[in-house]
Amino acid sequence: MAQASSSPVAYQSLNLYISPETYTFEPAFLDPAIPRESLVIRRSDGAVVLNAPPSPTLGQEEVVGTHGIIGIIRLNAGDHVIVISDRQRVGSIGGKDIYRITAHRILPIQDDAIYISMINDLLSSCAFYFSYTYDLTHSLQRQALLGSQAALPIWQRADERFFWNKALVTPLIELTQKDPLRNNLSRFILPVVYGFSTIISTSIRGIPLTFSILTRRSQFRAGVRYHSRGVDELGNVSNFVETEQIVEIGDSGLRSSYLQTRGSMPLFWRQVVNVKYQPKMVIEDRPSKGTAFRNHFLDQIKHYGNQIVVNLINKHGYEGPLGIEFAQQIEELNDKRVRYIHFDFHEECRKMRWDRISLLLDSVEMELATQGYCALNPQNALLKTQRSVVRTNCMDCLDRTNVVQSVFARRILNIQLRDLGVLSDKEDFASNDEFEFVFKNAWADNADEISKQYSGTGALKTDFTRTGKRSKAGVLQDFSNSVVRYVKNNFLDGFRQDSLDLFLGRYQVSPTRSSPFAKPQLTTRAVSILLGFVFAGLIALYAMLMANTYFATFFYLLVAAVVAAASVRLVFTFGTEFVAYPLLVPDRWNPKSRNLITEKYAKKKPAAHGGSPRVASPRSYDIQMSEMSKTA
Repeated sequence: MAQASSSPVAYQSLNLYISPETYTFEPAFLDPAIPRESLVIRRSDGAVVLNAPPSPTLGQEEVVGTHGIIGIIRLNAGDHVIVISDRQRVGSIGGKDIYRITAHRILPIQDDAIYISMINDLLSSCAFYFSYTYDLTHSLQRQALLGSQAALPIWQRADERFFWNKALVTPLIELTQKDPLRNNLSRFILPVVYGFSTIISTSIRGIPLTFSILTRRSQFRAGVRYHSRGVDELGNVSNFVETEQIVEIGDSGLRSSYLQTRGSMPLFWRQVVNVKYQPKMVIEDRPSKGTAFRNHFLDQIKHYGNQIVVNLINKHGYEGPLGIEFAQQIEELNDKRVRYIHFDFHEECRKMRWDRISLLLDSVEMELATQGYCALNPQNALLKTQRSVVRTNCMDCLDRTNVVQSVFARRILNIQLRDLGVLSDKEDFASNDEFEFVFKNAWADNADEISKQYSGTGALKTDFTRTGKRSKAGVLQDFSNSVVRYVKNNFLDGFRQDSLDLFLGRYQVSPTRSSPFAKPQLTTRAVSILLGFVFAGLIALYAMLMANTYFATFFYLLVAAVVAAASVRLVFTFGTEFVAYPLLVPDRWNPKSRNLITEKYAKKKPAAHGGSPRVASPRSYDIQMSEMSKTA
């Protein structure tokens, strides 16, 4: 395939001409040195043509200003074009502007109401980012190592993991790849990233600097909390997120960054939603579990170097079996490039002793000392490289993970600022109130946004991230978020999972296929149980309004209470029939499978402490933090 000698920059503003026959895109503001191009999409068959003759009715139809093309999606009514209708500038990195999508438009709006509402719901989250000139899919270090690929258009060199609209722009990519000399649509292809971005201009001791956090969510195995857990056969894990912290010193061109990752434990596990607050835990004992585990870490090593794996889940109780299985897989992996630390966050930091996270830092001090960070000079040449990454997880890779990641980020940022001459050798930026406020709130905002995308609410424990300590108000806010999570995760998340599957192209809409929404969502038994609540309510209403004696009132209220209690019992007994499951890509897990690791643990006699059975983790991987705390 022929390559352009220089990287074409995507058009920043496009006029969209809407006619009965076509959608025609033309650049609104064009550099005279750039040849004028038009992109035409035929409404009849969805064909994409570069520089086609204008439609006969083009001058008579609607003209819409847009800021880019998100993509094309085929629904029952035909092809729909999704465009960016409004944007917000977040800031700039290295002089290149970063934008957030704040409004979009889907054309045409007809039929397909459910599918269109799914796309609208996802894009309205304002968590999609793009840049015409900056490659948001790559970290600073990866960009510096691209070599000759840096001359390619951004879409062509983009990291596919974070190229969220790739499936939607596939028609444009395929036409370009088929004949790049005559049909190069690179200026119309705009990669979009899903995650979080904040870019803040501030200063320390009068030295101007820009502090940024760029978070990229992987599109592979993307999903929502209880409908996407663990690993797939290829090694992709749910809720995989890469977070890059960047600091730039004024206009000097000096930039420094630090990468961390998070992701679900790379095991075949899930939590089966059943309306109970704590869903049923399932760990599958598939023959391919070792291969999937190895595939995950080989891929992580390829992208990031050595792995410092920090597992924050409880060592005992409900979460215990996962920790045991994780440690056993690490031992079987037997790879010196993977260092495993199991830090029981809740145990070590109980009673709000969050300062004890320092024990975790101390346990990996040697690895962190050799890890390094990325530093670039004004010519974008690498001065320093980051040679490993901290991969953190808890159950959801949200709340505990957010806290710990901010602690690692604080440690390395102090080192970076000292190396850049912003701080003296032993100075800590915490002494600068203005920057301390910026740092804490940036990481708390990142935590909230990443949590909303996966769990449906803001993160828990962000009072610590924002203030450096736990508070009673923060605990109350966590309780509120937990209640909202319960409702969303049980009764609303099926729709959110469907939205992701549709947007990412995992589900292809076809008018010849029966609608997945045609079948009733509630079983006959579930409807009968709900009618039980209605019946109990009617009896109670009759007792309050119609009964003419105290005995009759008491009797009818007692009957209502019994019926309601029986209905509640039945709801929890048949809870899976009340949960909103995804409909577009149904869950293929077989709940009747007997090949479950969790059954093996359930049959074992509980340990003396009353929790789940303890299995000693390999000494070379597991740091027994409680032993360290005795001498702390």
